[in-house]
Amino acid sequence: MSDSLPAGVERREIDGETRLATRGPPVYGEPTDGEWRAWDPERSKLGGMFELGFDTGLSGGETVLYLGAASGTTASHVADFAGPTYAVEFAPRPTRDLLEVAEARDRLFPLLKDARKPETYAHVVESGVDAIVQDVATRGQAAVATRNARFLADDGRLLLAVKARSEDVTAEPADVFAEVLAELEGTYEVIETQRLDRFHEDHLGVVATPR
Repeated sequence: MSDSLPAGVERREIDGETRLATRGPPVYGEPTDGEWRAWDPERSKLGGMFELGFDTGLSGGETVLYLGAASGTTASHVADFAGPTYAVEFAPRPTRDLLEVAEARDRLFPLLKDARKPETYAHVVESGVDAIVQDVATRGQAAVATRNARFLADDGRLLLAVKARSEDVTAEPADVFAEVLAELEGTYEVIETQRLDRFHEDHLGVVATPR
């Protein structure tokens, strides 16, 4: 397994197990060891991608646009090791939780916005972000990624978790993944894909860079 983890993400012994961990206040009841808190890959698609050895291109300190931040489980870990982290979430209830998470993290900026409408937050999010992390439970996941490509630096990375059941609950996941990848091709060069089923059933992890 590749272990190209960014600075600020380490494998540490916590509760007798070697776990991914970041340094920051706990958010979702995860085990801790001093300032370090375990990053549960079964509750985080990006955590699963790190566990599976994806080459994310992240080295630490990057500016990140996080699409589909929900209550902040993964976005909080990202903000622990990244630079400014713009966390877009559409639903008011999880955004309230996200705001609480952000109180302890001065690099995490919650945005109650729809990731399908990037023009509504273009005045806030700087252009040339280093990475887009996307984990949205909606149809049209490729369209969300392509619309938000406007923010990504030329050498930036898209780190996408495709949820097959959000696109089409009746289709074979492999067929859904193929369609999403084909739609991405016009805007992104896909450089790595791997299914996340070890941690997240019927999900595909994708690493891509702008064309």
